[in-house]
Amino acid sequence: MPNDLMLRARISPKGHLDLLSRQEVTALLQVNSGPLARIFRNCSLAVLNHDEYQIDDDQALLERYPDYEVQVIQDERGIKLELRNAPAAAFVDGELIRGINEHLFSVLRDLVYIDSGTARQFDLKSSDGITNAVFRILRNARVLKAGLEPRLVVCWGGHSISCEEYDYSKEVGYQLGLRDMDICTGCGAGAMKGPMKGAAVAHAKQRNSCGQYLGITEPGIIASESPNPIVADLVIMPDIEKRLESFVRLGHAIIVFPGGAGTMEETLYILGVLLDPANARIPLPLVLTGPASAQDHFALMDRFLTETLGPKVKNLYRIIIDDPEEVARYVVKGVREVRDYRRATEDAFYFNWHLRIPLDLQLPFAPTHENMRTLRLTKDRPVNELAGDLRRAFSGIVSGNVKASGLKAIAEQGPFELQGDISIMKPMDELLAAFVAKQRMKLPSANKQYTPCYKLVGA
Repeated sequence: MPNDLMLRARISPKGHLDLLSRQEVTALLQVNSGPLARIFRNCSLAVLNHDEYQIDDDQALLERYPDYEVQVIQDERGIKLELRNAPAAAFVDGELIRGINEHLFSVLRDLVYIDSGTARQFDLKSSDGITNAVFRILRNARVLKAGLEPRLVVCWGGHSISCEEYDYSKEVGYQLGLRDMDICTGCGAGAMKGPMKGAAVAHAKQRNSCGQYLGITEPGIIASESPNPIVADLVIMPDIEKRLESFVRLGHAIIVFPGGAGTMEETLYILGVLLDPANARIPLPLVLTGPASAQDHFALMDRFLTETLGPKVKNLYRIIIDDPEEVARYVVKGVREVRDYRRATEDAFYFNWHLRIPLDLQLPFAPTHENMRTLRLTKDRPVNELAGDLRRAFSGIVSGNVKASGLKAIAEQGPFELQGDISIMKPMDELLAAFVAKQRMKLPSANKQYTPCYKLVGA
């Protein structure tokens, strides 16, 4: 057992769940037993871990703190959380850091709301029903900002990146912040933290006290990628598909920094959406960017996309290398076009209702060995559907790399098998090999060499 433990602490909500009805208190107390208990324990431990120990294996984190416990308790004014054997780094002079306090109660808020909503409120079998669920979860978390001009930039990128790439993402965030853009990321480390940190400094310089630093995650990811301390608003979505839909419905522009399989999954998701003919006229600027050292990375990524999805896919994104100011200028120009389009079509600024996301991109994909093996990675189908299955392939690789369920499946049954056209498998093999060579799959470990969780058939 590590000796850096806070043996016992009792904390009250600050900003979240501080005004509750008796019925809401009863619902929250149910977290102490049943299926939510384990999920809340794992997610809350990840929040308490914040960025003290960079671990992208949730099992390793659980093994470090095997005696950690969390209980929801009732008092005369609502609820409190009782923590035992929690990481001491989350406390200062015996007091829990305020940002971590907010994150803990955000996790509790979302898990309970999702659990109750799934049973009684949400229709999760239709496309409109799923979009409604995404909207209501975000609204319940109070992250939808009505009345504001479009300015939320979604930033995707790897948690396992070089210092140079991290500094570059921070500089891009800084340039965006100087132009009063807000930041939304997957809430973890690396390229998810850099843009927020840069924007926070720029907002301070511009005396902008209303900047938004939004982190969106899901239970299978948060335990492997703890929220970074810059995140002011943390939202837990039920699964990766609803997390991805949240990004594209909330964001007014998307920036992709260097990353690995997870970043590729996100990129293929938005391209699958934009390749749908129904979305052909909807503006959503998409930029791929990194420092000069990342030029080969994006060239390989660009080649993979054009060889698998066709040359027209290049019209949907722009690659900008080593020029943070140009990235910010391009994004601001694109966001203005989004604003004008939303006004002309009477769509909301805070949620992109007009964007069509087909049901097959919304339904959760379980990356089992059978499901991975039966993905149709062939070119005899609409290109947006192929992008969807490629997204699922990379989602499975992410699961096999860092998620408890995926790690367990790989340990028991060996690597996932992916098969398809040689014209798809060959560039995919080249891209994944480059991710492995550059240590973009997982955080580097002194004790372990990365073992692929996948096998490409036909490559």
